[in-house]
Amino acid sequence: MENLDVTVLRAVHDWREKGQSAVLATVVHTWGSSPRPVGCIMAMRQDGAVVGSVSGGCIEYDLIDRYTKPGAADPLPHAGPPQFVKYGISADEAHRFGLPCGGTLEVMLEFNPDGAKVGELLHSLDAGRLMHRRVSLADGSVTLEPSEHPSDLIVNDHELVNTFGPGYRMIIIGAGQMSEYLATMALFCGFSVTVCDPREEFAGSWSVPGARLVKTMPDDTVAEMKPDGRTCVVALTHDPKLDDLALLQALETPAFYIGAIGSRRNSALRHQRMIEHLDQTEESMRNLRGPVGIYIGSKTPPEIAVSVMAEILAVKNSVPLPRDMDVAHVKDLQDITPNDAANVCFVVHENA
Repeated sequence: MENLDVTVLRAVHDWREKGQSAVLATVVHTWGSSPRPVGCIMAMRQDGAVVGSVSGGCIEYDLIDRYTKPGAADPLPHAGPPQFVKYGISADEAHRFGLPCGGTLEVMLEFNPDGAKVGELLHSLDAGRLMHRRVSLADGSVTLEPSEHPSDLIVNDHELVNTFGPGYRMIIIGAGQMSEYLATMALFCGFSVTVCDPREEFAGSWSVPGARLVKTMPDDTVAEMKPDGRTCVVALTHDPKLDDLALLQALETPAFYIGAIGSRRNSALRHQRMIEHLDQTEESMRNLRGPVGIYIGSKTPPEIAVSVMAEILAVKNSVPLPRDMDVAHVKDLQDITPNDAANVCFVVHENA
């Protein structure tokens, strides 16, 4: 699975290349609770087919009825300037369109976007570039420009500017059982996943379709992939020879999440090891997370993978996590005895 925005843009491009009419809808404002965030997009074809979402479904149905059904009140325009539609102004309307109590949202509709411009945007995204898409409110014309940093959607009297980026990436060090669960969840959430494990006994049994498997050394893999602000790196081998060097390489990048599995004691030993032997400092390791995951009382590999994926998504979405969800903090409060370092993590897994 790929980034939902990219999926929507691909649909628009395909439809327009085939000469089919289409609408591109963008959420531009929300007030109160809303089912989808500002900047999200949805595509609708001339026959009512929909890709993406701007609500829980009811607004999509209204747009289908309004523009595509026989005898529609507003037949789908061939072209022209974008139009703005607001939903949920009254309590009755909010209820009708399935919006949360007090929720209101406004969408901008572009009619028959230029397929060539959409294709140009997709080409840039596929090449890993972050892009601004500027839409003139006067005539619907579009200009594209590269960007160094993501930014929130901008809409004023003259234009709408939405930022589109390449899909999020996850680099997993280790091809063990928990890696399979984490990779599956990441793919479901729209990440592209690369799993690195030079150990044939693990890599040989890898079985997650859609996740790329490489057998090079992890630090070389991280260096080659050049993690950016839309990349996370998770070390899951429990083997310092593989995990430590990969983490060291990742710490030199702007990856939005860098972490390693392990008990509190093993995380402390890794911390000490990297300072004493790998020339790291407290400051250089401030972005290293461990034990990874949030505390949900998980014990089994799939439950632990859920906790790790939840933490990655929270960091990705800039959601601060309270201390009572931190694995080490909660276990310290519960006075749970740490694992014996000699056991590493092979006997008892202390992540939650």
